[in-house]
Amino acid sequence: MDLEEKLVKSNLIYDGRILRLFNDEVELPGGKHSKREYVDHSGGCAVLAVDDEDYIYLVEQFRYPYAQVLLEIPAGKRNKDEDPKDCALRELEEECGLVTDKADKFLEIYPTVAYSNEHIYVYLAHGLKATAAHLDEGEFLNVRRMPFKDALKKVLDMEIRDSKTVAAILKYALMRGIKA
Repeated sequence: MDLEEKLVKSNLIYDGRILRLFNDEVELPGGKHSKREYVDHSGGCAVLAVDDEDYIYLVEQFRYPYAQVLLEIPAGKRNKDEDPKDCALRELEEECGLVTDKADKFLEIYPTVAYSNEHIYVYLAHGLKATAAHLDEGEFLNVRRMPFKDALKKVLDMEIRDSKTVAAILKYALMRGIKA
């Protein structure tokens, strides 16, 4: 069965600073028409930064939609046409004051497939060196250096719920054969 939906008419509802909202009309595989609301987002990049002592770097940041402080791997919005690796390393330096030349693509995530086209690239970084952090204007966060096993436990205990962070920590644990 052909599952693809075909765009009939695109309707831009909102054009904001970091996202656009659409309410499109589509033709379904059976020929009927339906509406599809979705968020167009430029995507983001993140870094699971692991130091020589098997600690990882996380950031605590207030997330308005959830009205709470969340614990996450360093991440940020990808600029138009920006190389994902460059974006990830820029965010690591800006948020945590860390630089490295040892970062490899680790994951690609579609965090909210039902209503957004956001794409997050996650890199695994080692060989970390300290430098100065320089947060964006209006950005407030705390950096937390945590033993990897403690972060894994926080994921399993549902204390860490951010999807990119959960996915990165679980994949890294599986790769290394680590159990909580």
